[in-house]
Amino acid sequence: MLSPSGPEFTEIRRRLHNYLHAELIPFEKDKRLGYEDQLPKEAVRGIWKRSRELGLYGLQLPRELGGLGLSVSELCVLKDDVASSGAILFPHVLGDWGGPSRIGNLIKYATPYQIEHYITPCIRGEKGACFAMTEAGSGSDAASIKTRAVREGDEYVITGRKHYITASAFADFAIVMCVTDPEKGADGISAILVDLDRPGVTLSYDYLPMTGQHVDADIDMQSVRVPAANLIGTEGSGFKIAMDRVNVNRLLHCPTMIGLARQAYRMAVDYAHHRQQFGGPISRFQAIQHMLADMATALYACESMVMNAALAADEGREVRKEASMCKLFVSERCFEIADKAMQIHGNVGVTKNHPVEFIFRRLRLYRIVTGTSEIQRNTIAKEILKRD
Repeated sequence: MLSPSGPEFTEIRRRLHNYLHAELIPFEKDKRLGYEDQLPKEAVRGIWKRSRELGLYGLQLPRELGGLGLSVSELCVLKDDVASSGAILFPHVLGDWGGPSRIGNLIKYATPYQIEHYITPCIRGEKGACFAMTEAGSGSDAASIKTRAVREGDEYVITGRKHYITASAFADFAIVMCVTDPEKGADGISAILVDLDRPGVTLSYDYLPMTGQHVDADIDMQSVRVPAANLIGTEGSGFKIAMDRVNVNRLLHCPTMIGLARQAYRMAVDYAHHRQQFGGPISRFQAIQHMLADMATALYACESMVMNAALAADEGREVRKEASMCKLFVSERCFEIADKAMQIHGNVGVTKNHPVEFIFRRLRLYRIVTGTSEIQRNTIAKEILKRD
């Protein structure tokens, strides 16, 4: 594990900053990319591969797989850095959209065949991955999924439809949660790797989230045949694998929210200094000062909370409750920060695709994805009230 204050980690942060500000943001400006523009898959892969060349892609992976074995707390720092940079395509830099972050903790379950054909190409930026659990009828009740996988000889035949799957627009394969034994409930759910170019697989883009970004799709599978070797772990272990991933993933969403809120806060401070009203900058008004004070305080609280939970995860402690607490608190506080930033900017802040307006929309989404605030409260209450 690297030290967050050590020279190697400091160098990684410097290299990341240089790539974002000297290459990626100038690239976006040169191409005149907006928040809602679509980028061809090959252009996305170019970002993945460049990030990989710079040693920034998949840093959380073990060294034997080409990573640096970054801890959760170190990864939180980098995710905050990329999100607060102002780069539109920042989720591609560390592999959040289609890259190593999508394969999560699958490495410890993967067979040599799966590592060769799926994990390694994903790590190299040659293939994109997505995690397909959500269905239109299941929502937060993940154990009620209906997608069915039936074993026939050396193959599984999969039928079902996955809904609103993040990063599927960039993916070559999906980690699909399927029911292999309908009599066992959650213990009958398995995880299977499915190539998205298989006969019977169709991706549909019939909706856009409020961000307007072309990231999500539905994955429809009709009698799709995949090798039995694509089963991850054992039959019936899929739900546990998914929940292990979700708990850490909830925590790792938080620094992205903090980074976006930090960008909005910095813009609000700058705007307050420069916006002239009634003969001087609006920063002299106590109403503006109080909003900025609340924003700074919320950022400090969010960052402290997340880093405390991340350090606990790095020590190997169970952070199910803490991850849900962070997801709940950070998603709601960061949205409030964006709301105040918009208020400070006035009519500029409510202009379509202004950075503050976009951050407002994006942060509103985070109160739903990876478990709604209500689900987080359920999880926290359950952990508080459970008895040995």
